[in-house]
Amino acid sequence: MDDVAAAIADPVRREILEMLRDRPLPARRIAERFPISRPAVSRHLRVLRECGLVHDTPDGRERVYRLDPSPLTGIKHWLAGFPDTAEAWNRRLDALETEVYRTRRDRRAPATDRQETA
Repeated sequence: MDDVAAAIADPVRREILEMLRDRPLPARRIAERFPISRPAVSRHLRVLRECGLVHDTPDGRERVYRLDPSPLTGIKHWLAGFPDTAEAWNRRLDALETEVYRTRRDRRAPATDRQETA
């Protein structure tokens, strides 16, 4: 998991993964989208390949890269152990809404009971 985390820590590599999420691409098409040299993009692709996030296949004189998201599973499970702040706040707000509803209901109930006895 550490090598995958190190690989996705770099913004260029994350962008490459996002590009490959849609479809496989040849190395030259990937390199065209960055202002860095082709050898620098090749080094990023090598890091992604070595940790298993991408696989390459030869296609004539080119190499076509495909995303393999399975190594991200370990990170996904690790992150799941941390509370999701938005989800935690949603639960708290839902609980608050329930309490407000109960308080309103309880305040109305005695007034209704008094009207029925009169």
